[in-house]
Formats: sequence, C-alpha cells, structure tokens
Amino acid sequence: MFYTPKKGHSLPHDPFKAIVSPRPIGWISSIDKCQNVNLAPYSFYNAIADKPPMVMFSTNGKKISEKTIKDSLSNIIETKEFVVNVVGKDLINSMNLTSGSYPSHVDEFVLSNLEKSKCEVVSPPRILKSPASLECELFQVIELPGENNNMVIGEVIGIHISDEFIKNGIFDVLGFNPLGRLGYKDYTMVLDSFPLERPK
Repeated sequence: MFYTPKKGHSLPHDPFKAIVSPRPIGWISSIDKCQNVNLAPYSFYNAIADKPPMVMFSTNGKKISEKTIKDSLSNIIETKEFVVNVVGKDLINSMNLTSGSYPSHVDEFVLSNLEKSKCEVVSPPRILKSPASLECELFQVIELPGENNNMVIGEVIGIHISDEFIKNGIFDVLGFNPLGRLGYKDYTMVLDSFPLERPK
C-alpha cells in the first residue's frame, strides 16, 4: 500500500509509530521554579551527538483536557534543565504510571513510589533505581509543524551509571533490558544482541 499522511490511510489505526520502531524511551524528570517535580516518559527520544553528548525528545499536543503545554516542556523552558532516566524491565509499571496526565502539582515520583536521588549539576532529581541517568542543560527548543509539536535538545553535562550494570568496563545493557516503544499500545525489551564489524 501507499498513502500520504495528509490524505490519510485506509487502516484501522495509524501505522506511522509502528514503522519507526522500536524507539527508546526518555523518562524525563524536570522541575519548575516553585520546586514542583514532574516525571514523564517520551518515546520520541534519542541521542543525536556525542562530542559533546546531546539528546533530544519531542512533546506533542497539550495536556489532556487542558489548554496548556505539557509540564515537561513548560518546566524545561522555565529552568533550562532536565534529566533523562533509562527505563529497564524492573521499572516498566512505574514508567506506565507516570505516563498519565496529572495536574502540575502532582509529583509522579510519589505517585509511582519511585525514590528520588539528587543530581550533581542540575536541579531536577533523577530516579535512584534507573540503570543510568543523563543530567541535561537545555540547548534549544525547536517548534515543529503541527499543533504544539516541540523538539527539546539538551547537552548532557552529567552522567550517572549504576555500578550494578558495569561489567568488565562495559555498560551491560542486557543486564537491565531497556524498554522500547513500538506502535499502538505495544512495547518491547532488549533481550539479545550481536556484534557487527564495520567494513574496512
């Protein structure tokens, strides 16, 4: 089949997110100037550079039943800081709990029973049980076409790695099985890996 997004498709559900998959999940913690903490997962997320290390995530639409931008974006614009927390298999249910649309004063760490840990160089807390967390300084917010689509680009200025997942000097991804987003309501976990050598 072929279709143009502007004209639509003939399928029961939009296949776009299923085509671009699996997508890593950036579990973003942020804080506003009144010290209200927010924690929310984003599957439009990835690393985009390594010298210096930089990441991006995108927020789409508004808060459900409200006419305001999402708390993560609002907080980051206000404070210029955020943290990306990695989601492993032991954190799946907590991550899902934080994906709801809650009032700004609701602390999703408390809601999902996650322990906070103080960051070294940014104000938002990180998730203590996360296999790794990236402390980020806002580089740029880019307004994208569409309704309230914004890409947030951050420079990684501090990195936390759980010692539990460092094996022989390597970050052991299969030790915690990172979560990925597929299309629709589907997710996956990294359960296997294989090496490939680049052509000489």
